[in-house]
Amino acid sequence: MEESNDNTANIRRIFRSSDFDDFYSSLPSKVKDKFEYVFLVVQTVYNVSTKFVKHIENTELYELRVSVGTNEYRTVLFAIDHDNIIESTRIILLNGFLKKSSKDYRKQIEKARTILNNLQK
Repeated sequence: MEESNDNTANIRRIFRSSDFDDFYSSLPSKVKDKFEYVFLVVQTVYNVSTKFVKHIENTELYELRVSVGTNEYRTVLFAIDHDNIIESTRIILLNGFLKKSSKDYRKQIEKARTILNNLQK
């Protein structure tokens, strides 16, 4: 588990799983730039807009939302120290994917849960 850039003024610390890092490293630089912007928002804004982070219904997970052109990128994340992302000070990015259809979600949520379970062991 690796931590994203650390700044003492941040509200939240972002940790990254190796699965997320693999996904992130495969992205074009323009998409990485947008991810970095969204990371900054998540780290520094207390009440993060659902444009950037949204709760995934019927789960304990959230999705980080990044839009670049017509592509929608999603990253499944978990708030480590609180049930509510707004109250959380530590989150972990579990896995990312390019959203193609709503069918992707179920598979990606299961993958995220597997990653989270393996990290908790």
